[in-house]
Amino acid sequence: MSDQSRPSRTAAVIPAAGRGVRLGPGAPKALRALGGTPMLIHAVRAMAASRAVSLVVVVAPPEGAPEVKNLLDEHALPERTDYLVVPGGATRQESVRLGVEALPEDVSVVLVHDAARPLVPVDTVDAVVEAVRGGAPAVVPALPLADTVKEVEPGAPGEPEPVLGTPVRARLRAVQTPQGFDRDTLVRAHETVALSGEGATDDAGMVERTGAPVVVVPGHEEAFKVTRPLDLVLAEAVLARRRANDGF
Repeated sequence: MSDQSRPSRTAAVIPAAGRGVRLGPGAPKALRALGGTPMLIHAVRAMAASRAVSLVVVVAPPEGAPEVKNLLDEHALPERTDYLVVPGGATRQESVRLGVEALPEDVSVVLVHDAARPLVPVDTVDAVVEAVRGGAPAVVPALPLADTVKEVEPGAPGEPEPVLGTPVRARLRAVQTPQGFDRDTLVRAHETVALSGEGATDDAGMVERTGAPVVVVPGHEEAFKVTRPLDLVLAEAVLARRRANDGF
């Protein structure tokens, strides 16, 4: 009997324990408002919008799990989806591991999504899930680069830096989330790739280090990461356009 014949649930893990220092002082990035609603709620809704996703696990700041749980309770979320809040760790890598450990046994496909990508369209989420269900151990949504990229020797801030080379742009992709995984593949990566320094910020990169194949599916320009004040302006504009088009 093949694995395809047993029912497999898909869950999304959203590590939201970080402070998001690049957006400046104030609330943790995931709790910043976007169109009057915390960014985290947008991200949770984006995952729950996929009919494939039956559970969303939010990994909260270690001391902030009750606050995040209250936040989820306060906002209208799709009722066919289950929600779980678990306390996270000191690094993103540790938080993802804690989120995965909290998943029920019948979950075999795991999405890991950045809370700071609140506007990822449901078609992108579905494409990642379908690719994992189709047999890919690890799947990453990604976009071709608009800019030429230079490899440089990093120097002091503001100082000119020597260029070491120019990678061929056609071979480069900017990766987004949700990244999708066969659960066993992701667990193995977290068990074998040691936590060092700030830890890994890219789960697919951890899987690559175990030797398992990683594939890319088309990403979407609206799945961009909100890290700087300008990104917040863009996100508000995208949201306003959606509301005008959808009439909600």
